Amino acid sequence: MSHARLSQPSRRGILAAGGALGLTAALAACGNDKKDGDSKGKGGAAKSGPWSFKDDRGETAKRDATPKNIVAFTGVAAALFDYGIECKGVFGPTKTKDGKPDVQAGDMDISKLTIIGNEWGQFKIEKYASLAPDLLISTMFDDQGTLWYVPEESKKKVLKLGAPSVGISVYDRQMNQPLQRILALAESLGADVKADKVVKAKKRFEEASERLRKVAKANKDIKVLVGSASQELLYVSGTNLSADLEYFKALGVNFVEPPEKAKKESGGWFENLSWENVDQYHADLIMMDNRTSAIQPADLDKSKPTWKKLPAVKAGQVIPRVTEPIFSYAKCAPILEDLADAIEKAKKLKKGA
Repeated sequence: MSHARLSQPSRRGILAAGGALGLTAALAACGNDKKDGDSKGKGGAAKSGPWSFKDDRGETAKRDATPKNIVAFTGVAAALFDYGIECKGVFGPTKTKDGKPDVQAGDMDISKLTIIGNEWGQFKIEKYASLAPDLLISTMFDDQGTLWYVPEESKKKVLKLGAPSVGISVYDRQMNQPLQRILALAESLGADVKADKVVKAKKRFEEASERLRKVAKANKDIKVLVGSASQELLYVSGTNLSADLEYFKALGVNFVEPPEKAKKESGGWFENLSWENVDQYHADLIMMDNRTSAIQPADLDKSKPTWKKLPAVKAGQVIPRVTEPIFSYAKCAPILEDLADAIEKAKKLKKGA
């Protein structure tokens, strides 16, 4: 988590920092989603004529025809890609320093994408305008309708360029809800939501959810801590506000829960712990933020002696946490499967062992 990001407003900037740890209502249920997004939804061809989609701000984006020049936050673009909808431009973590695809880029070929901005605060308006965008899409991590990774200082200029915007909320709701909304959006843009691979991916997600429920029930004593690391601090997430953690908790996973008072500084997302105090909570299993903005466990092993002393670390019971999931069923099902596997294999550890 960079110093610049530490200084950002808690609801927005704190998440982009490595400790978003909270990092996901179905503001419309599955049945209502079809009303929100106009689409035939059968053969995968977009509906001819006017297009509209009501987003999670309650705003309706409209075009005379189904948008083709789409620019989206990288994670949203990756989810749409899984449904056969390709974006022309992206913004947000897309390419790592060594030129490889960021974890949030999913299966997209990033060499074919125009990257409007790769880091927090970057959004090249001229490059965005050159794409002649007819739709801008992002997620939202607050209840104020703030579009993720669209800089507040340039938001008005971006929106004045004419492309309507769509915001999909991943704030204070369970994972299955933004999954439904992204699917509805993809359908409105011409995706065939009845395609075999889509149906199979959804079924796999549902089966993975049921398996996690059963595993969590059979291993109630396994305590799970969710963290994200910076040079100065370990951020310990609470389950409230985060779509993935709220869903896992609803399925019965037993999480370490920092007190509300301790999370106040981050707007309710997580507690800040100095590396001298990382043993404040006992955990049998640790999930660590997998984003490139966070220090990864292999590097912590080399640089933070107190980290290496944690029982879960010594036992090798540390797994990645996909802090900002790609909200397609194909990408979320493995997250549930991996967590179920980890809990099932985890041994109950003694404090300070």
